[in-house]
Amino acid sequence: MKITKITPHLFFPGKAKNLLFCRIDTNEGLYGWGEAYVVQGKEKVVEQYIENIAPYLIGHSPFEIKHSENALFCDFALKRSSFDFIAAWSAIEIAMWDIVGKACNQPVYNLLGGKSRDKVRVYANGWWGGANTPAEVARNAKAATDLGYTAIKWDPFQGYWREYISKKQEDYAVEVVKQVREAVGPDVELMIEMHRRFSPYHAIHFSERIAQYDPAWIEEPCLADNIDLVAEVKRHIKTPVVTGETLYTKYDFIPVFEKRAADIINPDIAACNGISGLRDIATMAEPYNILVSPHNYNSTAVALAATCQVSLVIPNFNITEVFITIKEACDEIVVNPLKIVDGFIEVPETPGIGIDLDMEALAKHPYKHFERKFPFKGMMDIKDEYPCPANF
Repeated sequence: MKITKITPHLFFPGKAKNLLFCRIDTNEGLYGWGEAYVVQGKEKVVEQYIENIAPYLIGHSPFEIKHSENALFCDFALKRSSFDFIAAWSAIEIAMWDIVGKACNQPVYNLLGGKSRDKVRVYANGWWGGANTPAEVARNAKAATDLGYTAIKWDPFQGYWREYISKKQEDYAVEVVKQVREAVGPDVELMIEMHRRFSPYHAIHFSERIAQYDPAWIEEPCLADNIDLVAEVKRHIKTPVVTGETLYTKYDFIPVFEKRAADIINPDIAACNGISGLRDIATMAEPYNILVSPHNYNSTAVALAATCQVSLVIPNFNITEVFITIKEACDEIVVNPLKIVDGFIEVPETPGIGIDLDMEALAKHPYKHFERKFPFKGMMDIKDEYPCPANF
C-alpha cells in the first residue's frame, strides 16, 4: 500500500477559528483523517506546511509512521522544533494511524495495546464565551452541567493577557468562581484556566483566594517556556497544577517531570506529534505518577476521536476536553459522530480512529478570514472594549 495524495481541508465551525483537517489517500482505496492544531490567523500557515510535507511521503507506505516522523524532522525541519511543523505532522500522523487501523480491521486503541477502560470522561469548555458578568458566566455554567457534564473549564479573567493584574481584575475573577460554584453545586469539578499569563505571585495569590471554592485544578498559571515559574506555583498551592498544552515534544516534557512542575499534563494530540506523541508522553509521565488530561482546542470530530483512542489505552489518563459550542457544527460533517452521555464518550469499535468525514458537508463550511488588530499597549483594567481573546 502506498500514499498517493495528502490534502488539507480547512473548516469553519461558525465560531472563533477555522479548523484544519488532513486526508491521506492510498492506491488501495483506503484513506485516513487527521487534524492539526491551529490558532486564529495562522490556519493557512499550517495548511501550507501540510502541502509542503506531502511530496516527501507520496509513494511511501502509511505504515511507516515512526520512520516518516524521524525523516521529516531531520530532512524537512532540519532538526528544528517548530509548532507549525509539529501541528502539520500531527495531522498527517493521525491520518496514517487511521489508515493502519482500517488496513488491520482494528480500532487504533487495539494496535496501541488495548483498552484500559471502556469509555472516556470529558469536561466541557467553550460554554463561557460571550459572558461578560459573573452572573452570565454562572448561568452558562449551569447550562453546561444541565447537559450532563460533571466537569467544566473556563478562564474567569477579563482583559488582554498580561503578567500582572489589578486588584479589580482579580476581584472580578474570584467573584466569577464563587458564583459558578454556587450555580453548579459542590459535586461539579471546576477547572480554572489561566492561559500562561501570570507571574508566580499573581497565580499563587489568586489560587489561594479561590481555594475555598474547591477548584479541581489550576491550568497553565505561568509560561511553560520557563518551567521553574510553573514549579514555583505548584510548590505554594494545594490545588493540582496542569501544564503542557504549549509543549510539543517528549523532550519538552522532561524538565516538567524532573522538576515536579505539574500534577497533571495536558498535551494536545494535534500538536504533540499525534497519536504516537501523546502515547509516548503519557508513558514518560507514568513513573512520575503524573496524570494525563489531553488538551483539545480542536474539533469534536477528528482530533477528539484520535484523543479517545489513546485515552482508552494509557493507564494514567484522567479526563479530556470537549468544546461543546462547536459540537453541533462538527456533527454536521461527521458520518458517525461521537456520542457524549453524562460526560463520557463511548468510543466506536470501528477500525481506525472510529469516525469519517462527509466531503460534501465539509465543503459547505469554507475557510473564513479574520481581520486581526494589534492589541492595546500597556496594562489593562476591566473594560468591555478589551475582551478576552476569541474562544469557542
